[in-house]
Amino acid sequence: MTTSAVDPTQELAAFLRTRRERLDPAELGLPPRRQARRTPGLRREEVAELAGISVDYVVRLEQARGPRPSAEVAGALADALRLAPDERAYLFGLSGQRPPGADRPATDAAPALARLVADLSPLPAVLMNHRYDLLAWNPEASALLCDLDALPPHERNALWLCLLHPRVREFYPDRERVAREAVAHLRAAWAAHPHDRALSDLIARFTAGHDGFARLWARRDVRVGARGTKLIRHPDLGDLTVEFETLRPVQDPDQLLVVHRPADARSRSALDRLRAR
Repeated sequence: MTTSAVDPTQELAAFLRTRRERLDPAELGLPPRRQARRTPGLRREEVAELAGISVDYVVRLEQARGPRPSAEVAGALADALRLAPDERAYLFGLSGQRPPGADRPATDAAPALARLVADLSPLPAVLMNHRYDLLAWNPEASALLCDLDALPPHERNALWLCLLHPRVREFYPDRERVAREAVAHLRAAWAAHPHDRALSDLIARFTAGHDGFARLWARRDVRVGARGTKLIRHPDLGDLTVEFETLRPVQDPDQLLVVHRPADARSRSALDRLRAR
């Protein structure tokens, strides 16, 4: 059996019908009808009333004849149909809309991810949002980079460390490449979250305060790399090479988990010494 490419309008129509038909009117507190229901679930009139839209519009959506819902209408339909979070995201995707708050990044680590960062010891690991704000880290990450706990909150940002921290900025022998890739990652995040005012403010602050950032930003390079290798010139350990892997949890897609591993035996020995200290 083969499946054709998804037609968002047709799939939206089918999805709305199936979600409407699975609901029990009594559980929603709707008054009983004298006339027996010929189909299970809610009537279109009831969905329209719950969502605050016209019956005709609901009919056209379920017949794949109407325009795609706005973000406001998609939210109203999701509420009316009592959609679970994953179903709600699916409805917004079919509607070509972004859910409210999609551009607001997490400012605190999800508890399960914070525990995972701790459990990844002895591998250095950090958790970031799409602005590259550091949300959680383990002791090994602090020992490798700098004392992250001692940084003021506005400096707990991976790009700020790379560009402006007096110690970390000297870590990378190939600093130009590292900075170029970091700025390219930030540009991709900026395009994906165009309404994030705090992210725009962060970019403006970097542009005004760092000539190198302004030059790299003007290149308009874009990169969404999830893994790579970095040579680090650590002040206590000397040169070591780490491989990094960036993971995006399905449950919290705005949070990025970055895990560092030694790339060779010499680097493994250096990280062992760092951990022992």
